[in-house]
Amino acid sequence: MGLDGKRIVVTGAASGIGKATALRAAGEGARVALLDVADDAGREIAARIGDQARYWHADVGDDESVEAAVRDAAGWLGGVDVLLHIAGVLDGADIDLEEFPEDTWDRVIGINLKGSFLIAKHVAAVMRPAGRGVMILTSSGAGVKGGSSSFAYGSSKGGVHGLAMVLEQRLARFGIRVNDVAPGSIDTPLKVAQVRDSYEQTGDRENFERTMASLADPAGVAAVMAFLASDDADYVRGTVFTR
Repeated sequence: MGLDGKRIVVTGAASGIGKATALRAAGEGARVALLDVADDAGREIAARIGDQARYWHADVGDDESVEAAVRDAAGWLGGVDVLLHIAGVLDGADIDLEEFPEDTWDRVIGINLKGSFLIAKHVAAVMRPAGRGVMILTSSGAGVKGGSSSFAYGSSKGGVHGLAMVLEQRLARFGIRVNDVAPGSIDTPLKVAQVRDSYEQTGDRENFERTMASLADPAGVAAVMAFLASDDADYVRGTVFTR
């Protein structure tokens, strides 16, 4: 199998794309450290996978939480071969600029962008001595090739994309490959909540129903993540866009 024996850290592993990716990676033979803040769901997924998985509570926007979780996960795994960083939030859909709350901005930037920086920082400290590794960050079409329903979300994901490019440049000499994946409209709790928030803001039922019907299965993105985590993706560079 493509990931047989790989030691993988998955953030946002309790739901959506993270959950699908954790299950896919384990199904391909990887050992998987699951990181999230949804403890009950995270532990349930770890139990579902079995001995190949273990769960840690990790708030990606908090440096001490990330450092402790990565340290403990790397100790259990015996090192880290792959980081699949999927944790994120989408708040503030369809709120006008003049009314956009500063605390919403800070929360989204703190989790999506600062969280990507923190997890990359602490995982790189594990990978660099080994002289190899793969980091996959999750950006989005929003903020990378188009706009967003949320000022904060689009800005954060544009920042993640920029971070991935800098990491790619700076970590290559240590044998660490960095990519970012930009999913489209995927049927996850995050996206569904955003679509419902937009409907509440706009009252456009036709757009709500059309958008809900168009959402794609997170298993498709998980398959892309699993490929990028594998040695077969060694020649892949830059951003990978999905449905």
